[in-house]
Amino acid sequence: MGKRGPKPKETVARQWNSNIAYCVGLLATDGCLYNDGRHISFVSADVQLVELFKNLLKLSNRISYKTSNSSGKKCPHIQFGSVLFYKWLVKIGLTPRKSLTLGPISIPRKYFMDFVRGCFDGDGTIYSYMDSRWANSHMFYISFASASKTFVNWFRNEICDIIGIHGHISTAQKRNFYQLRYAKAESLVLINKMYYNKQVPCLQRKTRKILD
Repeated sequence: MGKRGPKPKETVARQWNSNIAYCVGLLATDGCLYNDGRHISFVSADVQLVELFKNLLKLSNRISYKTSNSSGKKCPHIQFGSVLFYKWLVKIGLTPRKSLTLGPISIPRKYFMDFVRGCFDGDGTIYSYMDSRWANSHMFYISFASASKTFVNWFRNEICDIIGIHGHISTAQKRNFYQLRYAKAESLVLINKMYYNKQVPCLQRKTRKILD
């Protein structure tokens, strides 16, 4: 029997910084930890976001396309293996099959708003409309969605504790699907905290929508 080759070098960073916190937010919303204890994937409808995720984690894996179970559309996707990074993600609170079971995640407060921005880019929305009840009244909301009530409650409480806004949790039309929503005044506070400088990594499509 021939000798085995050297184990692949673990290159994914596991020390907290703003970029890692942002990527953890992306993984908490649109990521997947496989049951093998090694492989991790991230999928998004926006190829720019997958490319950004790849660059921030310094991955060499190629971006491919996979068919979404929900929409049937082919979406950009990256999969990579790292036992140490996988174990680190589990240690801070991410788990396989996390959509219904996700709970609190251990994130240093210093980087929490980077994590929030990652969650927003992964599974958040911003929408606006003119309120017919008042002249020239432009209303807008930022919202986050999750199938885990425990995660939504924790997420809301952490944001409230750090920047003092409360938001409102409602159950979406889809059963067991929760939405945390911030209205106009609180959205402005949240936006300023998420985008605390012009260099922070973000999904350009959503940033342009916020600016508009």
